[in-house]
Amino acid sequence: MKAIRVHRHGGPDVLAYEDVDIGQPGPGEVRVRNRAIGLNFVDVYFRSGEYVPPSLPFTPGNEGAGEVVSVGEGVADFAPGDRVAYVETLGAYAEERIVPAHFLMHLPDAIDFETGAAMMLKGLTAQYLLRRTFRVEAGHTILVHAAAGGVGLFLTQWAKHLGATVIGTVGSPGKAELALENGCDHVIEYRWQDFAGRVREITNGEGCHVVYDGVGKATFPASLDCLRPFGTFVSFGTASGPIEPFDIMLLMKKGSLFATWQLLFAHLARREDVLAMSEELFHVVSSGAVKIPVHARLPLAEAAEAHRRIEARQTTGATILLP
Repeated sequence: MKAIRVHRHGGPDVLAYEDVDIGQPGPGEVRVRNRAIGLNFVDVYFRSGEYVPPSLPFTPGNEGAGEVVSVGEGVADFAPGDRVAYVETLGAYAEERIVPAHFLMHLPDAIDFETGAAMMLKGLTAQYLLRRTFRVEAGHTILVHAAAGGVGLFLTQWAKHLGATVIGTVGSPGKAELALENGCDHVIEYRWQDFAGRVREITNGEGCHVVYDGVGKATFPASLDCLRPFGTFVSFGTASGPIEPFDIMLLMKKGSLFATWQLLFAHLARREDVLAMSEELFHVVSSGAVKIPVHARLPLAEAAEAHRRIEARQTTGATILLP
C-alpha cells in the first residue's frame, strides 16, 4: 500500500509517496483503511523537526477516518467494517495504518468520513480549550487569534453556541468575512489594526476573560493587553514561531493574569476522557452547532502541495487528503 514517508527533516519536498508494509495489528491495536486524512499545522512541525518523531523514517499525520480492516488481540469494542475516526497517533498519511484502540472512536452515521477526518484533532483541541482549560460560559468575552483557521473556526462556532461574545483576529478581508459567518461578533484584521487597542475599544476597556492563541510569537505579549484582571492567556500553537522566554512577573504587571500551555495528548491520557471528549464533540457537530467547512481536498500523493499551502497561510477551514 501507499503512504507518505519522511526520511529526513526539511521542507515539503521531503514528503515521499512510497510503497510500505504495515503488517497486522498487535494487542490493543486496530488496522484501519483510511477514507480521508486530516491536515494540521502540527504535521509541519513533525516534518520540519520542530517536533521530534519517534524515529526516522516516519509517516506523518495525526487524524483520519475510515473503516476497520482487522483487530488485534484484546480488542473487543471494534470489529471489521466499523466506521471509525482517530486522533493523536502519528502515521495517518497512508492508505491503511495501525491505530491504538485507545485513540479510536466509533464515527456516528450522521458524520461522513471527510468531516470525521477533518474534525478530530482540531475539534478535540477546541473541546479541551473551551471546556477543560478555561470553561467558557454565557456572558464571557473571548478573543480567538487566527479565527478563520482550522481550530479558529471550531472555537468561534462552539463559543458562540455556548453564549460567549467572540472577538476574532484574521489576516485578510476574505478571512474576516469567513470569521463573521462562523460565530465572530467582531473581527480585527491584525496586519493593519492594533488588535489590543481594538479589543479595549470593543470591550469598553474591560478586556476579555480569555485569549486563545495558536499564533505565538507575532501576537505576544500584546495578547496579555487584551485581558481583564485575572484573565487567562491560553497558548496552544506557534504558527508564527515560539513565544520567547519572558519574566513571569509580567503576568502580575498586566493584571494578575493566568497563563497556560496545555497539550491535547495529556487530556487524552485516559480512555474515559477520550470517549467523553469525543462524545461532546460529536454532539455539537451532529446537532449543527459546529459546522466543519472542508475547503480543499487533495490526493494523498500531493501532500507536499498541501504543506506548501498551509505554511503559506493559503488555507481556511479544513483541508483533507484522500488516499
